[in-house]
Amino acid sequence: MVQPVPADEAAENEPVAEAELSNAVSRLTEEDTQPRERRRLLGRIIRVELRERGVRDLFRPKKAINWVADAVTRVAPHIKVRDLDTLRAHHGGLEGEELAERLIRNASRVTAGIGAAGGGVAAVEWAVTPSLLSAPVLLAAETVAVVAVEMKLIGELHAVYGRPIEGTGAQRALALVQAWAQRRGINPMRVGGSVAAAMGTALRKELRDRLLKRFGRNLSTLGPFLTGAAVGGFLNRRATLALGDDIRKDLRASADPRVIEG
Repeated sequence: MVQPVPADEAAENEPVAEAELSNAVSRLTEEDTQPRERRRLLGRIIRVELRERGVRDLFRPKKAINWVADAVTRVAPHIKVRDLDTLRAHHGGLEGEELAERLIRNASRVTAGIGAAGGGVAAVEWAVTPSLLSAPVLLAAETVAVVAVEMKLIGELHAVYGRPIEGTGAQRALALVQAWAQRRGINPMRVGGSVAAAMGTALRKELRDRLLKRFGRNLSTLGPFLTGAAVGGFLNRRATLALGDDIRKDLRASADPRVIEG
């Protein structure tokens, strides 16, 4: 069994590990990442977390969810949210509802791809060894990656509807975490503070409750051989489409019509 590294060594390596984790998750959120690269990036996330934590705690549901919540807050400040001009340029000049629809569709394809990649990694574990030692880590890594894609989608939908997220990197990250946990648009009057401080409040419970539902649903990706890949991809796609629609409905009422109409 992989053991956590000593505390002093872990502290020394923490900036490097966080950068590696953030880079891997950021690349996973991109629309053009190929399936083989997705599997490699999920593997990188797994290796980072194994080095830092081992696997023992990930067999305990409460500790596993705490790990996922911590990882989400770590990567949130590094999620690259495109502004409106960049989104228009990347999507052939689309605007308004058509652009929002395209973003939701593309994000759902990315999360489906992550689910398929996770299932593929699990299939290797089933085929090569009967041990599911890495299964909880795989599930946690997939959950973090999917949440990152959905937080990026939330940020970009806000840009489309005339409500780009302002503030420092930490403030924007906090806003994205809140919006994802609550499935609501961001209230600009409540953006402030740090992610770490907010995680000590009721928001952490909301985030953990939401992650617990997602974590449980993603257990399907651990099915034998390729069934996990197919089911995981389908469920991720459906969940991302539903989240995108919820956020879009919440933003429509307060959107700037000049932005939506182009």
